Amino acid sequence: MQEQRYDADVAIVGYGPTGLITALTLAKHGISSIVFERHKDIYPRARAVTVNDWTMRIFQNLGVDEPVLKCIDPQRALRWMRYDGTEIMRIELPPSTLGVTPRQFNIYQPTMEATLRECAASRPEIDVRYGMELAGLAQDDDGVTVSARDLATDTTTDVRVRYAIGCDGGSSATRSMLDVKLLGDTLDVQWIVIDCRVKRWWPDRNLLTFWSDKERPVVDIALSAGNHRWELPLKPGETEADFQTNEQVWPLLKALGVTEDDVEIHQHAFYRHHTRMADTWRVGRVFLAGDAAHLMPPWAGAGMQTGMRDAYDIGWKLAGVLKGELPAQFLDSYEAERRPNAAFFTQLAVELGRVIKQELSEEEQAALNAPPPDPANPPEPPMIAPPVLASGWLRGPLSDTSIVGRMAPQPTMGDTRGVMARLDTLLGHRFVLLGDDVDPATLLTAEQKAGWDALGARYIAVRPQDRHTQGPDELVDLEGVLGPWLRKYQARAVALRPDRFVAAADVSGLAVPA
Repeated sequence: MQEQRYDADVAIVGYGPTGLITALTLAKHGISSIVFERHKDIYPRARAVTVNDWTMRIFQNLGVDEPVLKCIDPQRALRWMRYDGTEIMRIELPPSTLGVTPRQFNIYQPTMEATLRECAASRPEIDVRYGMELAGLAQDDDGVTVSARDLATDTTTDVRVRYAIGCDGGSSATRSMLDVKLLGDTLDVQWIVIDCRVKRWWPDRNLLTFWSDKERPVVDIALSAGNHRWELPLKPGETEADFQTNEQVWPLLKALGVTEDDVEIHQHAFYRHHTRMADTWRVGRVFLAGDAAHLMPPWAGAGMQTGMRDAYDIGWKLAGVLKGELPAQFLDSYEAERRPNAAFFTQLAVELGRVIKQELSEEEQAALNAPPPDPANPPEPPMIAPPVLASGWLRGPLSDTSIVGRMAPQPTMGDTRGVMARLDTLLGHRFVLLGDDVDPATLLTAEQKAGWDALGARYIAVRPQDRHTQGPDELVDLEGVLGPWLRKYQARAVALRPDRFVAAADVSGLAVPA
């Protein structure tokens, strides 16, 4: 039997934020990719406006967080206001538990994308082919043949890969060729996005403000690097033709009290809100990620970030399968885990949109303003709460009182040699079992340990800083964070996945999830 020849391990269609993180994640694990992208230049309009600590933790684990931090700004707080000055709701941003502070950052997307592309350019595993569009997909039991058309010469090139991922946006050609349906709705109301360069500071400019109004709600947000944005809906009877020039756009800003003394209009664009999701994210060896799989309104600031999280998830899982470290069936957990998370942020965006458009009933508004049941320990708003998986490659109950499915905090830790660093830096990129002042391997049956050994897991005792370490592969809880976190959920040991979600805990069984 003739041996299969592959041009790369994975083909990626689209090189926006989702495609970038897919390629970087694969490269981090030594997996080669060929990327096809129509446009060499980065899309110049700022679409996404924020990233949070979960996304920044992904950047950290890909080794790109430090360059990104140089081109983004910390976000102060979020507030929902009426035009009469009444504050409807506010979310203060507490320190992050994920090893990045603050919880959220303002970005200027073209600059951040350029930074990520520079980081990716240094990776020999990534082969980006610009000016190419998807022309065909054919797959069999052993791989995928991807056909791409050169837009300059109109010639077609075929590449043979083991898997392919469509990261090619809401109008995804990959999704169309797979005959996957995009279900949901698109609202009729058209919005205008006005991006400006800041000329002077004004009071509370760094508060992300949602001006709530039935007729003209507005998103008012500071972007990084001296940029600012306003988003507002067109009224009935208004069309794009009414706002072709900056002179025509200025009355919209002046109605908000913004003048030429404050900003210079940089560019403006129009869009509609989508609430859509693909009916499946996988067909054989081809996967969908980002906007190709789901589209959501902007109110939760999660559209781009959800795509990046898709990319990281499918990236480390594909890498494990391609390197023979994980069974091929592990890929079934991609959609099982990412679809509920995308649906959660989509619904969150819809509900936040109802707040800004003043569509809440009196009862709903009263519930929103009601004090928490336990004022001394209020729940964190879903928009900024640490991430939790709702399903997937997990063992044990998923509930408010369970540690399973939660992302581990990331304090500064010490190792036995006295090296101090963030947790993920010391753990590396493998499966890890952590024990609260105990070697977690001692809590396993022989069968359980064999299962984790097969995945290449490490076993680490986390010691309090006032104790001696007892073995060569242990960590010291310098900030006193990990031990109390485990005890909060009555866990002596947990199994962490490479993405640092808890896969299992001793309280519900430490066997490898099915």
